Amino acid sequence: LIGPRTQPGKDCAPVKSWDWMKIAIHAVGRMKAGPDKELVERYLDRFAKSGPAVGLEFAGVLETAESRAQAAPERKREEAERLRTLLAGGATLVLLDERGKNLSSPDFASRLGALRDDGKRQLVIAIGGADGHDASLRDAAAQVLSFGALTWPHQLVRIMLAEQLYRATTILSGHPYHRA
Repeated sequence: LIGPRTQPGKDCAPVKSWDWMKIAIHAVGRMKAGPDKELVERYLDRFAKSGPAVGLEFAGVLETAESRAQAAPERKREEAERLRTLLAGGATLVLLDERGKNLSSPDFASRLGALRDDGKRQLVIAIGGADGHDASLRDAAAQVLSFGALTWPHQLVRIMLAEQLYRATTILSGHPYHRA
């Protein structure tokens, strides 16, 4: 396994299916048909095909409707409650949030590998609604990550996350896709 004692792509033993970590994406809102959705699907398909070789299994995208509450704090609370029901099975939560930590692609891959190697079997990476995440979710998350201080449309965040998940598998396997 890739872990603290091995280099990505080197000295990697085959990963057994019981060593896999299932990764799901939770997103508030629905993605409409079009080129954005096609690009997300293309990267998620690549991730699904390359992930098992490094112990990462794609578990799908879970979309929940945006809250219709009048006030932003209430909308965030309602959206957080929907996400908590998905975490009831003991899944580890990683939030994407503008206040999160910026990571390089190799660091993101390393964190995924570390969660897998630490025995985490279910990971949910959550993209919040237009108002962001409720503070209680940020407090409960294993990690809060950011794609930068800029505000991104949710469609682009999905594309970037899908690409980074695929990139992470290539980094962990030593594939030349990541050239930095």
